[in-house]
Amino acid sequence: MATTKKPQKEMSIQEKLDALFKLQKIDSDIDRLKTVRGELPLEVEDLEDELQGLDTRLNKLQEELDSLETEISDRKNSSKESESAIAKYKEKQNNVRNNREFESISKEIEYQELEIKLNEKRSKEAKFKIASKQEVLDEAKQKYDLRKKDFTEKSSELDSIISETQKDEDKLSRQSKKAKNGIEERLLNAYSRLRSNSKNGLAVVEVSRHSCGGCYNKIPLQRQADIKQKSKIIVCEHCGRILVPEKETETK
Repeated sequence: MATTKKPQKEMSIQEKLDALFKLQKIDSDIDRLKTVRGELPLEVEDLEDELQGLDTRLNKLQEELDSLETEISDRKNSSKESESAIAKYKEKQNNVRNNREFESISKEIEYQELEIKLNEKRSKEAKFKIASKQEVLDEAKQKYDLRKKDFTEKSSELDSIISETQKDEDKLSRQSKKAKNGIEERLLNAYSRLRSNSKNGLAVVEVSRHSCGGCYNKIPLQRQADIKQKSKIIVCEHCGRILVPEKETETK
């Protein structure tokens, strides 16, 4: 006989607030572990992006150099073909039967000579471009090597920090996941949204010295009384954070 699953008991407002504040404390501990890493994760990410950009630039410059080298080689071969053609035309000139045929061959020789001069000119231009691009390529390689060194050092430093804190972070992450059980999705979504919109990751804060523990604005006495009763979820009218009674940490 199939058994029916018992519906989960509806949490009271007080239980919801307690659960949210417990979750906040765990997530804040995770945040503190992550702050040990400082700006390193962003620096490593920025360096990685810069290296990818430099790598793309290096490849493009190398392709341009290869293209210029190919052009020089092609023009050299073209000049050789022109020289060979000139030799054949000159040999043919020795056996012409009339001036018209001689002039026609002379024009072909002149055309091939112009082709050789053009190839020489274009080759010189290509060599000049190669020298210029090679200088840029060398500078880009030097910059890439420096950034690569920075990336390796900072990545190693970040990995070292992560390895030192990973065990604690994994433990807290499991606690955070467990703490979320039983909290309705609507509240979790609101909690996550508040955390993401807050620089310090605080979504649930205590009333401290009659003020919001998040934005430090004063809270009216009547509102403080309502917060202490935990009969409803109250948010700060200034920053929108969920408020819990003062010294909540000492009662947990």
